[in-house]
Amino acid sequence: MGDWDVEQVLGLASDPAAAKAGQGLARAGKWSRAGSSERAVWGYCQGSGKSPYQTVVDLSGPAFRCSCPSRKFLYKHALGLMLLWAADELGEEAEPDWVGAWLTERGSWAERAAERAERKPGEVADPLAAQQRAARRADRVSAGMAELESWLDDQMRRGLSGFEQRGYGELSRLAARMVDAQAPGVAGAVRRAAGVVGRGHDWPGELLEELSLIHLTVSAHNRLAELPPSLADTVQSRIGWTVETARVLAEGEKVEDDWLVLGRVIEPDERLTVRRLWLRGATTGRIALILNFAAAGRRLDPLPARPGEYVPAVLSFYPGALPMRALLTQTAPRLPAPKPTGFTAKQALASYVESLAADPWNERWPLVLQDVRPARYGGDGWALVDETGDALEILPMFDPWKLLAVSAGDPVTIAGEWNRAGFRPMTCWHDTRPVIL
Repeated sequence: MGDWDVEQVLGLASDPAAAKAGQGLARAGKWSRAGSSERAVWGYCQGSGKSPYQTVVDLSGPAFRCSCPSRKFLYKHALGLMLLWAADELGEEAEPDWVGAWLTERGSWAERAAERAERKPGEVADPLAAQQRAARRADRVSAGMAELESWLDDQMRRGLSGFEQRGYGELSRLAARMVDAQAPGVAGAVRRAAGVVGRGHDWPGELLEELSLIHLTVSAHNRLAELPPSLADTVQSRIGWTVETARVLAEGEKVEDDWLVLGRVIEPDERLTVRRLWLRGATTGRIALILNFAAAGRRLDPLPARPGEYVPAVLSFYPGALPMRALLTQTAPRLPAPKPTGFTAKQALASYVESLAADPWNERWPLVLQDVRPARYGGDGWALVDETGDALEILPMFDPWKLLAVSAGDPVTIAGEWNRAGFRPMTCWHDTRPVIL
């Protein structure tokens, strides 16, 4: 690294306050055992604690490590050292062992990073090591599934008597065990079962439904080698094995179409915001699900098109018995789209049942209902009623008033997301104009 002047060093400061603080530490009297080499500068600076802060800067980055609590880049201690070095106030010294060890570690990391950058999509740096890691995880998952199967068998023998008092704690501990077994998908299913215990009058039936799906996952895992490859992929995804994006882009089924954006659902929580974007191919009729995630407080990626519009694109689908999740790999400018055709309530449920025949764990299914009216259901609830009088119940959490204002008692076309609890409207069409609900 060539010589740096003061302005260049101050240009690395994370903010003006850090620059000012760094200048305050750019005095030799603030440092002990400070020195420099062709690769680094280092030293000890006494702070508010008992022991001095240990600081080193790799000049090739620059990158630094400091034992002080701050994680700003570059913070005052690293800036102070570099300002001393830029002013030729640090003598050349032999690198202490702790400096040499850190630089060697950084060099190894940089080599690994370079290898990753040069690697082709889906290529593994050390296939043997990756295979060994996968085998160890498979053993842990198998042990966890065996423990879960034993617990389920015990519950069937004992019955649910007294489960309202003991069930939540047992299921919570079991979910934690599944996390330890590296089966996060199963852990999530067990947590959902725990949330059902004691909730409402019908909780025993709902709990049995959740436990039945968990038992089905365990049974399918035990017969994984006998399953068709697509179903085996589905089982593994439900257990918690992930498919790398690079593999999906390289090997996933590619489908080109004008994709109608049926609607989107955003679910925020304290740690993560999830957005589900549902698409339907204009020519193929294929259903696609685009998942986006953002840490709490961060913005999601912009939508490729608004609900009710076409996005001409090539999608790469994840493997599975019911391939829905996909990645947008190539897009063209969005286009206006006509009002979509839809189902009656009976036809819509039949399509959901068909999806369950392919993937019994399928939690959500997009539906387009044609010529339905919102109507009161069960006292405080609402449902969508078609021309034959059949109806689908709307989720209790959904606020119906925007839909009621658009409909005004007339039949409308509605796209939404169906699950076992009911229908969640996403988009409706007023004549030919899409309205996001």
